[in-house]
Amino acid sequence: MSLSRDAYNSLEDIVGPENISDEPAIMDSYAFQWAAELYRDGSKFMARPEAVLLPESTQEVQAIVRACNWYKIQCKPFSTGWIVYAAPFHEGAILLDLRRMDRILEIDEKNMFAVIEPHVIGAQLQAEAMKVGLNTHMVGSGCASSPLAAITSIFGHGPDSIYMGHSTENMLGLEWVLPTGDILGIGSLGSGCGWFASEGPGPSLRGLIRGSIGARGAIGVFTKGAVKLSPWPGPAELPVKGTTPAYYSPLPENIRAYTIAFPNWNAYADAHYKIYDAEIGYIFHRQFNLFGEDLQAAFLAMFTDPTKVLDDLEGLLERPDIKKLTEELKHSVQIVLAGNTPRDIAYQEKALDYILAETGGRKVAWMSDPKMEMFTLLWLIRLSFKGTNMVYGGGYRGIFSQKGTPDFAVAYIEGAAEILRKHQKLGLIADTGGDSMMGPGGGMGGGGNASFEQFCAYDSADVESVRGAIECFKDAAKAAKEMKLTPGYEITVVQQYWTDEQKRQALLGMPQPSAYDWQRKIKEAFDPNNTGDELYTVAPPEKT
Repeated sequence: MSLSRDAYNSLEDIVGPENISDEPAIMDSYAFQWAAELYRDGSKFMARPEAVLLPESTQEVQAIVRACNWYKIQCKPFSTGWIVYAAPFHEGAILLDLRRMDRILEIDEKNMFAVIEPHVIGAQLQAEAMKVGLNTHMVGSGCASSPLAAITSIFGHGPDSIYMGHSTENMLGLEWVLPTGDILGIGSLGSGCGWFASEGPGPSLRGLIRGSIGARGAIGVFTKGAVKLSPWPGPAELPVKGTTPAYYSPLPENIRAYTIAFPNWNAYADAHYKIYDAEIGYIFHRQFNLFGEDLQAAFLAMFTDPTKVLDDLEGLLERPDIKKLTEELKHSVQIVLAGNTPRDIAYQEKALDYILAETGGRKVAWMSDPKMEMFTLLWLIRLSFKGTNMVYGGGYRGIFSQKGTPDFAVAYIEGAAEILRKHQKLGLIADTGGDSMMGPGGGMGGGGNASFEQFCAYDSADVESVRGAIECFKDAAKAAKEMKLTPGYEITVVQQYWTDEQKRQALLGMPQPSAYDWQRKIKEAFDPNNTGDELYTVAPPEKT
């Protein structure tokens, strides 16, 4: 399908000729997306948009969406982009690149929230918030991604969730251009009471908008949003030192950054409950294990030494100190303590030491070197090193990551590790060790909701490696079902290769299949002309 000249001219009248294009090379640049090869049988390209528009305001977005209804074309919003969800999944859609809407409109220091547009990035908001003693939740996709997209449209946990909450908890008032082109204020904004709340006195539609995972741009456009901010007891600016890639930031007296390790998974889980009960931890996350249990120590030694490069990994693995560190890090997790006063940080330190003594845990000495502490702090608080996710072959995708109590999460580790080891032995994906699991120690405010995302790294330019990764995902989906778990992250890839009947049966087999019937009814009511794409998951209509 190609966009008619009439439709193109109407859209051009809205944004101006300099802010619209249907040039094939430009369209392909938007279709070229991370992990597209998993969804398109090896191709690095998602569906090519029919045109790309760069609106500057809510009014322009509204006019574009209304035009899409008139011409019966789909419309996909794109902010900072992270993985294939940023692109249309089918031909026949235009794409709204929201990069011109990049303003922080307000920071309310007293009531601790910021009002932002879609292309404000996490690093930008964090830098401004820290100037007034506040901080923003940094979602797992890192500081280059959009906090507005995080609270409205996709996933939402990150290293600081134990203190700052999941992105669903950070959503306040919203301005929403509905798929029909109408504008709706969510929460207090809907009653003209400002941005401070998402659950009234205006419409309380948080669950309808996003649920747990989010509609990923499939149900209208969120043009402004209020993001909850949290206290920041550190400096107004984080001084960055070091040389690429070993950047670090000095720790203030009231902040500590540790890697703590345990003798086994039961002790690991027990410590989590005690940390929740003690109410300590500004950041609590198993981060560096994304490099794999066999390579984590060597990678950290390489990454923090400016004289080393990736080709030095094999040599580092032979060093006795690295072998020892590899063993030490097997059941480890990172924790950052931040005290509001000297007595507060003293309490948190004492509480952590007591918890470690009770569970047989310890602070990993190599990671407690002052420079490693500073490196850990900057990595976790800013999340600016997301490119390392792709370091082994240009591609990765998470599998498993089912969320629940710490005991629930550690129970599926061995099964998940066995799946990865099996496929690593076939030689098509990166051999990093069976435990390549990272994830939040507490995925919601106050703790709880722990999970492990198993990193499967592959060569994104090698079709056989891509297909090997897909086979790993299929095995993970099968194993999850056998373990009586809900589907993990792998299902988002696997379902792209299902028939319509297989998708229908999968939805019917979910713990609450009626939810997808309701989502179909919601989609039909809010989007009668189907201007959004398939990522708002719905059950097929009942047969008559």
